[in-house]
Amino acid sequence: MRLRIDLAYDGTDFRGWAAQPGLRTVQGELTTALTTVLRVPDDARVAVVCAGRTDAGVHARGQVVHTDLPAGVDPLPADELDRLARRLNGVLPHDVRVRRAREAAPGFDARFGALWRRYAYRVADATELLDPLTRRHVLAWPRRLDLDAMNRACALLVGQHDFASFCKQREGATTIRTLLDLSWVRDDAGLAVATVRADAFCHSMVRALVGCLLAVGEGRRPVAWVGEVLAATAREGAAAVVHAHGLTLEEVAYPADEDLVARAEQTRAKRG
Repeated sequence: MRLRIDLAYDGTDFRGWAAQPGLRTVQGELTTALTTVLRVPDDARVAVVCAGRTDAGVHARGQVVHTDLPAGVDPLPADELDRLARRLNGVLPHDVRVRRAREAAPGFDARFGALWRRYAYRVADATELLDPLTRRHVLAWPRRLDLDAMNRACALLVGQHDFASFCKQREGATTIRTLLDLSWVRDDAGLAVATVRADAFCHSMVRALVGCLLAVGEGRRPVAWVGEVLAATAREGAAAVVHAHGLTLEEVAYPADEDLVARAEQTRAKRG
C-alpha cells in the first residue's frame, strides 16, 4: 500500500530535506514519526520519497511525499487513513505538519510523477516592510528594487535552457530545465515576491536565479546581463546565491490519475 502525504514545514532549524547521520532533517523526522505511528517492526525500514529535496533553511507549504508500507505492516483501513494525519502530527515536532495523508492513486510517484514545482521567494526591500515576525521566511534587502527591470530580465530566462550558470553541478546530472514561469510582483503587504515554476530544478537553481535578478533590480547590472550569464553556462561571473530562508516550496502539480504511470515513465527517461 502506497501513501501520499502532503507536508508543510519551517526549514529554519533543519539541515534540509534529505536524511543525514547526526543531523536534524525533515526526512529524518517524518521517517521517525511514520515508524512510530505505523508500529513498524524493528527489522523493517520506512522509505520516504519527496517531490523536491529542499536545501537547509528552505521552507515548504506544498511538499508532497510518498511511502510504501514496509513488510510486516498491514494495509490501513479507511478509518485509520482518516486519522493518520492527526496521529502523525501528534508525534512530529511543531515545525513540521502533515496537511493530508491518504492512499496514493495507482502509479503515483511523488518525484517522477510531478508535472511542475512552484516556489516563491519573498523580499522586504524597504525599512517599513521589515517585520521581526516574518524574518524567518522573508529576506531583508537594503535597497529598493525595480520590479519592472527584474521582470524584463525574467523574460530572458523563461523556456528550455541549459541552466548550468545557475546550478551547483553534480557529476552525470543534466542542467537542462524548462522554466515555465518566472515573475515578480508586490503582495498586499508590499513585499517583492518572485514566483518561479518549472518541470524540475537543479541544486540551488532558484536562489541563484533570484541572486541575479536582485542585482538587476537594485541597478548594479543591466537587464541584458542576465541573458549573458545564462548563455555562458558557467557559474563564473554569475551573481551570488541568495540566502535560503526567503524561499518556500508552494505547490507541486500532478496529472490526472490515469496519466500518472505515463508521466513517471516519461520523466525517468528524460532524466536518464
